[in-house]
Amino acid sequence: MPVTRSEVGATLGFDVTEAAEIVLQIAAAHPATETLTVSSGGRALDAVELPGRQHLVHAPAGELTVTYQATVEKAEAADRVTEIDRIVALRPSRYCPSDRLGGFAARQFGPGAGPADVAGWVFEYLSYQVGSSTATTDAIDTLLGAAGVCRDYAHLTATLCRALDIPARVAAVYAPGLSPMDFHLVVEAAVGGRWRVWDATRLAPRQSLIRIATGRDAADTALATTLSGTLTMTTMQIVAVAAGDLSIDDHAADVTLP
Repeated sequence: MPVTRSEVGATLGFDVTEAAEIVLQIAAAHPATETLTVSSGGRALDAVELPGRQHLVHAPAGELTVTYQATVEKAEAADRVTEIDRIVALRPSRYCPSDRLGGFAARQFGPGAGPADVAGWVFEYLSYQVGSSTATTDAIDTLLGAAGVCRDYAHLTATLCRALDIPARVAAVYAPGLSPMDFHLVVEAAVGGRWRVWDATRLAPRQSLIRIATGRDAADTALATTLSGTLTMTTMQIVAVAAGDLSIDDHAADVTLP
């Protein structure tokens, strides 16, 4: 199996106005090497790793800085779709209300449609517009507004797949080749008993993507979740570089996300 070596990382800055408990999801799912440092006012803080490569931080008031770096050796592979995976990935969720779009999906796509058809339609239908959505925008809002960013493209794609009885979930990823560089959200749909990745934005080659977190929608894959206290993100810098030339992606073939 071919292996591609990538370097990924993130530097996040927060202004903590009231002591906060925060959960970070910025660590690569399968790193070869990695470092994570968290500091407040120049003092190192502990980051407790939880299942799912999440990290829990208790931050005092002040300036909080998070720095993550990893080397990833990405081998081509695809997770099998387990029975519980299939069940969860067919259920409606907060940002993917698939139970409300069954009729639309059936009329729009008809029998026999697959995730490639859905992702291709979303690519053609939506306009990529920064600032066109908010943290509360769901797939129906995106469908009505016909615009969004990667999160909205992923939510609409996953929602329509589920409405067609195709198991679908989202994956937060580092995306070499993405411009401007940012965290990215894509969709994994079940094809032939395995998860295949689809990116309706078509902004980065799928072959280069590095998994961070997987879930039903963005609520499960948020880069930072505040459990208590008050804080504001002030800076964010993302690095994602693949060794060698990036793949040319036709966004039609089956591609896996290790």
